[in-house]
Parts: sequence; C-alpha cells; structure tokens
Amino acid sequence: MDSIGREFIERTKYHSMDSPDVSRGILQPPLQLPFDPAQKVIPLPAPSNIRPASIDIREAIERRRSVRAYAGTPLTLDELSYLLWCTQGVKKVIQNSSTNRTVPSAGARHAFETYVLANSVDGLPPGLYRFLALQHALLQEETAPGLADRFMAACRGQEHVKTCAAMFLWAAVAYRMTWRYGERGYRYLHLDAGHVCQNLYLAAEAIRCGVCAIAAFNDDDVNRLLKLDGEKHFAIYLATVGKK
Repeated sequence: MDSIGREFIERTKYHSMDSPDVSRGILQPPLQLPFDPAQKVIPLPAPSNIRPASIDIREAIERRRSVRAYAGTPLTLDELSYLLWCTQGVKKVIQNSSTNRTVPSAGARHAFETYVLANSVDGLPPGLYRFLALQHALLQEETAPGLADRFMAACRGQEHVKTCAAMFLWAAVAYRMTWRYGERGYRYLHLDAGHVCQNLYLAAEAIRCGVCAIAAFNDDDVNRLLKLDGEKHFAIYLATVGKK
C-alpha cells in the first residue's frame, strides 16, 4: 500500500490476525509494571475523602474546551489525586487477572501507565512521577532541574507544557493489550487513550481546571525522557492541566 495509515487499518482487521497469546495458554503480563522498592513512594489522599465541587454532567460537557493558558495557582495534592483516580482509578481487582477502573478499556486490559510531570503541585517537589494505580500512590522517578524545559522541547516547543501545574503522560504497555487481541490491540490502545483523556477534561471542570490534550510530540524524545524502549512500552498521549 502507498499509505501507512491504510496499511495499519488493513493489517489490523480480523482476517489479518494471528491467534493471540491468550488462546495459546500463555500467562498474561502483570496488571502494573514492577518498581524498585528503594524508590520513593508517595501515598495519595484517598479518593473517597476528596469532595470536589458538584457539577452537572451537561454543564461539564458544555464548559469543556482545550485550555493552554493557566493561572499560576498550584494544584493541591487532593486535586491531583482526584484527577488520577478519575482517569485510571482502580475500583476493583478481579482475581489478580484484571481491574475495573474509572474508564472503559477493551477487555478490561487497561494497558496504560500514567506518568505525571509535576510543575506546581502543593507538597510535591517538581519532577516526574509514575502513578501506581493499584496502590493509589506516586512513585518518584526524577526530580532533576530542567525537566519541564526538556519535555517542552520534546513537545515541539509548546509553552503550556512548562506553565501548566501538571502534565499527564500516558504510556502504553503494548503486550498487556496484544496478549489478548494480537495486532488488533494496537487499535484499542488508541481508542482507550481517548477514553482516558476525555475523563480528564470532564473531571477537571469540577476543580476549576483546564486541560489541553497533546498529540504533537516527538515520540522518540518523550520516550527517552520517560526511559521507555519505544516499542514494547511507549508514550501514546499527553495532556497539560492547570487552574483557569
């Protein structure tokens, strides 16, 4: 074919698929990437204790728009916890084989790991963190100076990466999805990313925040900053968040 996009659609149709590993009795990958227990883990406020402003769902949908200019007000740790729960929160673990979360996912595979670039969050040193959804906690990845500048450069110079209170970065663990769906699973990764980001947009309205989704980023640069291999584990979608 003369189009990579059309080839992707054609080769992920059902008639082009091989049998996925689940059908061959191969054990599924873990629900969450492992982490070094020597790294700093920061417990987050329990979602059940957080009471954001009540907002009608129709009002949230009507008010939702992409926001790139933010006030200098930091997010609270409660607010960050709330947004993380709304986008990847675990409601139930089912026999260590799947999770029910706050967003839909093909086959309940939930193939994303959420990273947070914290620029201005009360009680949280600026830096890069990974959300441990099963523990509802943050794993401190890096707090070196200049991270926001490096991520802004990787996002083609978009200034709101540096001026936002926090940026969410969703990274796909491909085999978590392809184990069940084979090559067609790559389609589902992109669909699932849309579900997650829309939840962020709507949830942000309850705490007077704006969101701007980012698809214009240099994949290789972002993957390097996140220390991902870019093949089995890669950045798929980003979004900045800040007070309006």
